[in-house]
Amino acid sequence: MHEPILHNLLQQELIVPEDAEKITLFESKRPFSLHWELKTLLYLGVLLLNIGLGFMIYENIDTIGHAVLIVLIGAVSAGCFWYAVRHREPFSTGEIKSPTPYYDYILLLGCLTFLIMEGYWQYQYEIFGTRYGLATFIPMVLFFALAYLLDNRGVLSLGITLLATWLGITVTPQELLSKNDFNNAAIVQTGVFLGAFLTVVPFLSERWGVKKHFSLTYLNFGVHILMISTLAGMMALGQTLLYFLVLCLSVGFFLWYARTRNSLYFLTVAVLYGYIGLTYMLIIHTESLNLGFRFYLFYFVLSCAGVIIFLSNYKRFIKNDQP
Repeated sequence: MHEPILHNLLQQELIVPEDAEKITLFESKRPFSLHWELKTLLYLGVLLLNIGLGFMIYENIDTIGHAVLIVLIGAVSAGCFWYAVRHREPFSTGEIKSPTPYYDYILLLGCLTFLIMEGYWQYQYEIFGTRYGLATFIPMVLFFALAYLLDNRGVLSLGITLLATWLGITVTPQELLSKNDFNNAAIVQTGVFLGAFLTVVPFLSERWGVKKHFSLTYLNFGVHILMISTLAGMMALGQTLLYFLVLCLSVGFFLWYARTRNSLYFLTVAVLYGYIGLTYMLIIHTESLNLGFRFYLFYFVLSCAGVIIFLSNYKRFIKNDQP
């Protein structure tokens, strides 16, 4: 407990000096939590291990052989999946605690090594041929199933990422892979659809009572995919009015969500994306007026200051039902 709070409690005579001394002594001797530090190191370890596998493949491809490397990576992935299934808790529609401290990281390692094995297999032997969508569809289905069966938000994030990749490849495979045509209208429209879909899923999950704690993961992907897709439609496709309307509706929805769910994160994200879209509309509609550098300088200074002031006083906007 911070000293100012103790001081206020003493002034209000809510505690006696002896209790304040005991609290101060307890706080000074309380162990320091390393929970998030250890989780970060474990995730970093999983990432570095996968990087090491990729480097090993690159350095020893001529001496070890493709088949041996694939078997090695497959064995690591299979071992991780075996451990995850062997130690899993019974399925529940609610949140499930990890059975062991390293359970989530071993499962994540299994999923990442599976992707490495599949990608290596496709690159070397072309097991899927030119059906690139199938190469992402199989791990996508696997990861979504594992995420719900084993209750893992990291694997769910991989599944959502593969879903976005699969939709992009399915919609425009030739332009995406051969021409790198990322300004394609189909990709932008798919992004808007996917972002809206990922935004709706959490509300359905909460209504049906299935994995409610996955909501933040879905919404985090949904808000960025939806907002970036609408901005791409405005800037890359030139359909400013249509996509600006979609952007306004999206910003309004997430402002409502931030206000009702007491979320500073979604408030900040909605305000920043809305500011980018509004600024772009202002610039393209004032180009012919030749307002000059000074006008835009004042606009950016004053508007940025306004955004900072608004976010600094977020408590006046966000509902707080707590006493």
